[in-house]
Amino acid sequence: MTRYAAIDCGTNAIRLLIADVLNGRLTEVDRRMLTVRLGEGIDATGEFSSAALERTFAAVEDYAREIERFDVRATRMVATSASRDARNADVFIDGVRRRLGIDPEVVAGVEEAELSFIGAVRGLSASLLESPVLISDIGGGSTEFVLGDAGTGAITSMCSVDVGCVRMTERHLQDDPPSAEQIEQTVQTIDGILDRAFDQVDVTDVRTFVGLAGSVTTVAALAHALPNYDSYAIHGSLASLAQVEQVTERLLGMTRAHRAAEPVMHPGRVDVIAGGALVLRQIMRRLPIGFVIASETDLLDGIVYRLSEKVS
Repeated sequence: MTRYAAIDCGTNAIRLLIADVLNGRLTEVDRRMLTVRLGEGIDATGEFSSAALERTFAAVEDYAREIERFDVRATRMVATSASRDARNADVFIDGVRRRLGIDPEVVAGVEEAELSFIGAVRGLSASLLESPVLISDIGGGSTEFVLGDAGTGAITSMCSVDVGCVRMTERHLQDDPPSAEQIEQTVQTIDGILDRAFDQVDVTDVRTFVGLAGSVTTVAALAHALPNYDSYAIHGSLASLAQVEQVTERLLGMTRAHRAAEPVMHPGRVDVIAGGALVLRQIMRRLPIGFVIASETDLLDGIVYRLSEKVS
């Protein structure tokens, strides 16, 4: 049995997975998330702020201590949307290298999509996955779509587009709660981007839709009225389009204080969850099926699987 670590640094959060892999099976040792909002303001300025970098570097230092404590054999860190967009990405890369001892890999959207597919499909029961399967990872600054066969792991098509919970919130949803006009502007932006995405990924024959990341899992937790955030109850759960519609409308009508009071709400998701729910809702309105399966296994798990194959 060999131990690996994966770090995913996105627009909104930085996440860590430490896991053992034996005979191709992953056993989680530690999984955690810190909200650092690395991409805060990047849609307007084009670069990372000093405050965002400080928050991120503090999280990297914390994760480096955990990796050392758990005696990890190999580590890989990937950086997604914000690190592709920032003019001062070199500052971010240098800072991570000094703290973690490795370079963060600024992965292309295509690789990000492949890793998400691997992590999601291998982490869910095969009985839930009728192919073709569409995987969607709704992040802070980007959303990935991957269409493939769950049985063979073969990927048919994929794309990454610049729509996410942070990007939509900063661009449009600025009032508390957002106005009807702001909501409509957000929907128009999302729909325009989805038009392009689904030109590349044909969803006509999709039989299963799996949603990844915090926007989806939080909406699922709200849809099922969980008394607290329970990753075991959320993983593999189904939410219908009607449930997603209802949760989205409720979130859009709430003030920040009311969203923060929801027992399933992570503090780092309070400001951006309505934007993420809107992205999910608009995706589901385009699909030929009326439900989403929420997955707690995702990009991080895919990184560990790939890392174990490379090292072994």
